[in-house]
Amino acid sequence: MSNIIVNLDVMLAKRKMSLTELSENVGITMSNLSILKKSKAKAIRFSTLESICKVLNCQPGDILEYTPDENAPEKQE
Repeated sequence: MSNIIVNLDVMLAKRKMSLTELSENVGITMSNLSILKKSKAKAIRFSTLESICKVLNCQPGDILEYTPDENAPEKQE
């Protein structure tokens, strides 16, 4: 399970924009945006992230969130 949460739906709601509008403005298919929105994507290109941030007028941290794995042992230094 991924520890990266994609808050794309939150930013879309804040900007009052639909997934269709974002798809048209960024040039990404609806299916790829849907995979990203559901946190099912394995990776995202920086150029794609940059385009999404530009259209939504936000920072990458507004879209992506890291949550530590509660079951993982703490890293020793």
